[in-house]
Amino acid sequence: MRDIKGKVSIIMPAYNEAGRIAASIEETAKTFNEFGCSWELIVMDDGSSDDTYEFTREISKKYPAGRIIIKKNPFNMGKGRALKKALRYISGDYAVFLDADMDLHPIQVQTLFDIMRLDNADIVIGSKLHPNSIVDYSFQRRLYSWVYYLLVKMLFGLPCHDTQTGLKLFKTEVLRKVFPRILVKKFAFDLEVLVNAHHLGYKMAEAPIVLSPQRRYGRIGLNAVFVTLWDTLAIFYRMHILKYYDRIHYYRRKNLAKEFRRMRR
Repeated sequence: MRDIKGKVSIIMPAYNEAGRIAASIEETAKTFNEFGCSWELIVMDDGSSDDTYEFTREISKKYPAGRIIIKKNPFNMGKGRALKKALRYISGDYAVFLDADMDLHPIQVQTLFDIMRLDNADIVIGSKLHPNSIVDYSFQRRLYSWVYYLLVKMLFGLPCHDTQTGLKLFKTEVLRKVFPRILVKKFAFDLEVLVNAHHLGYKMAEAPIVLSPQRRYGRIGLNAVFVTLWDTLAIFYRMHILKYYDRIHYYRRKNLAKEFRRMRR
């Protein structure tokens, strides 16, 4: 990745990861140092009730000032809200979403950048359903992934198979355009981002991944499945029935035009 012209901002949302956050930060730092590119890591503690924040602050002292940026929500707001808030602090030309549990090792970011360059893409998504992916997860999780893929394909026609995997690469300009439109705070956040990016004409590509779960049991329960389905249908309603995303874009442009005319007087 030495040929990358620009800085990479890694966004790592974390919730009750006290037992692994230090190792995750050190592994991420080691990997990006080996890449040889300019980088920063933003750790977003989403209102953890354990010592995640304290451990993160302690480990950050080992690195140059500004290399590890640590922020904490006052209470658990959802992964999507944490990722959206992180945009305030990033200074890179590229943004990487990376989960704190290290189910997806950061070495795989190299593949995402290679695909971004080869396909001239604006977004590259790690996909569990890519034919070259190596995944180790239960039949139930596989079934959820396929059913959700079919639902998303039917509702939105996205050119990708997997919207939910926690490893993604964006050109930062995409997030700055898309994030102001986003309403979902939890599990369907990724979908809302990708649906809006696709709607705005940004090009996306998929990358194979190696998924090695670090927990014996995942955090996805029936309640999470229900909330995700509900939010997915709400995104469809806002996009295709209310035309909310187009209207908010129109009013924002209109207000900017008014402000510009006022400044010229």
